[in-house]
Amino acid sequence: MHRFYPNYSFALCLFLLGLLLLFAIDGTAQKKPVAKPDTTIVTDTTHRFEDRVMRNLKELSERKTIMGKLLSSILDFTPENEAALNLDAELIEREYERHNYKVVRNIRVIPLDAFGYSIQDTARIPANWLEKTGNIFHAKTKRSLIRNKLLFEQYKVLEPLALVESERLLRQTDYILDARIIVNEQTTTEDSLDVIVITKDVFSLGGSGSFTPSSGAGRLTVRELNFLGLGHQPELSYRFNQPNPRPWEFAGRYSIENIGRSYITADIAYVNENYYQEKSAFLHRDFYATNTRYAGAAGISQVEERILLPPTDADTIPRFGNLSYTRRDAWFGRAFKFKSYNLGYEPRGRMIIGLRVIDTNYKTTPTENFQSNQLYLGSIGYSVRKYYKDRYLFGFGRTEDIPAGSIISVTTGYENGTLTNRRYLGASFAFARYRQHFGYLFGNVTYGSFINDGSWQQGLLQLQSLYFTRLYENGSWKLRHYLQTRATFGLNRNPEDLLSINNNEGLRGFNSELLRGSKRLTLNYEANLYTPFSFLGFKLATVAFADVAWLSAGNKTSPFKNKPYTGYGLGFRFRNEYLSFSTIQILLSFYPRLPANEDISSFKVYEASRPYYDFTDFRFERPGVAEFR
Repeated sequence: MHRFYPNYSFALCLFLLGLLLLFAIDGTAQKKPVAKPDTTIVTDTTHRFEDRVMRNLKELSERKTIMGKLLSSILDFTPENEAALNLDAELIEREYERHNYKVVRNIRVIPLDAFGYSIQDTARIPANWLEKTGNIFHAKTKRSLIRNKLLFEQYKVLEPLALVESERLLRQTDYILDARIIVNEQTTTEDSLDVIVITKDVFSLGGSGSFTPSSGAGRLTVRELNFLGLGHQPELSYRFNQPNPRPWEFAGRYSIENIGRSYITADIAYVNENYYQEKSAFLHRDFYATNTRYAGAAGISQVEERILLPPTDADTIPRFGNLSYTRRDAWFGRAFKFKSYNLGYEPRGRMIIGLRVIDTNYKTTPTENFQSNQLYLGSIGYSVRKYYKDRYLFGFGRTEDIPAGSIISVTTGYENGTLTNRRYLGASFAFARYRQHFGYLFGNVTYGSFINDGSWQQGLLQLQSLYFTRLYENGSWKLRHYLQTRATFGLNRNPEDLLSINNNEGLRGFNSELLRGSKRLTLNYEANLYTPFSFLGFKLATVAFADVAWLSAGNKTSPFKNKPYTGYGLGFRFRNEYLSFSTIQILLSFYPRLPANEDISSFKVYEASRPYYDFTDFRFERPGVAEFR
């Protein structure tokens, strides 16, 4: 990732601008959410400062001047037609309960192109040449592909949860921005019904790139999320003018989802980089819906990589070792639902069992702590999950599904190695609750360890929590806060098992090659202010964050005995919901404490596209060893 170091006048301007946008509205945005006014009441908004500003800007944008045209292209004054949000998943389900076990007489699929169309108003059409041109270069999703995603079929009985789960699955598809499934109440009878499915595409062709003028090095990535409207997803990445040992790097991946309406996905990958090579092919099917009964995967991978070796206090450059292996992996899962004596009601709880076999053959190892082995794992768990709808979480206005529920699982296994044999025992519990006036709260605890002759080896204790507030609204301005805590404690780990606090693992924008440990605790806070400003469809949000991380090395040390590392920053986030491009973030950060042996600037401006927070779905995953990362 290319980084540059700004002068302090630029940094001061960016800092002041971020403060103005983020905190000028904060005093009013902390009020209770503004309820939708009754249509019989006339609300006087002439005394609200932000409304007067937006009204004046709109009047300026309507003038036939250079400033008017500039404001017209940057600002979007069209009021959003938002659907009902914050709905209880059980209430959404009850909305369709009276249609359960009716015959689906007809399914009408209406796919909409990426630009100029609205899922709320299907009569809307592209209004300018830019939208029309964009649609010319976009292959609209095939109706057959959308039908294959549905959990119900024509001329068959409608099962419980099929409508709700189908809409969610469509909305979580990479190449679909939003989806609505509607029962035609005018044609519904006592025993049959007609269904209308409306989807809106994203512009599926995308990519990214970077270039460093001083060295001439760069990267170019091209991806297609919906090749020819068939759901195929190729991605190619090429790096050039790289430093030794070789000037170029290449990576290619291809994915085909939902083969033959089986919800089986095929993934192949070829990566040829200086310090990482991979060849892999996998077929996998997840517990994609609440009522999915079978899941599993099978595949093979060949990997050659360079891993970081344990640093010493005197090291000024990192030390690496070579690791190469071939791995064959297969697993199978079966879900069981409990009986319900309420006809038409589908209980969301599932008991699930899973079996997995992993065969790893090491060809090159940097130390004696790696052994070829066959690992046999079995797990049993209980999962309850449901989903809510909201906006302005990770997107900029699109409908987002928020998972809630709980899951508990226990995993046991046996490793048959070339050097030693040992058992494995692990357990995990997670829960999440969501309320409209409270926000979202998630918690997770995971433990796992190998056992050899009564000694516990390569153990892990992991704790995590995530909370975000409700959405505070003041006119066209919206504010939300995020708070995350993560703790990872290695228990009798091997020296090569190391944790970092780089970027998404701890401090945003921070990058140290030497700072590693076996115990880590991080606290992260973020405030997002969504503004009404928009340029060429890219909406703007301002971001303020504060990160704190404790890190310690050794199996018997505590991270709290060391002084924490901190990071603070402001920045901007841009996103066009109709494009497949990742969210663009430009963040300015400051790190008061830095590692002693490295030349790292305490003041950085950097760009990032990967989201810092993410949801944990409560679907049952494949049995596995708790990951130390």
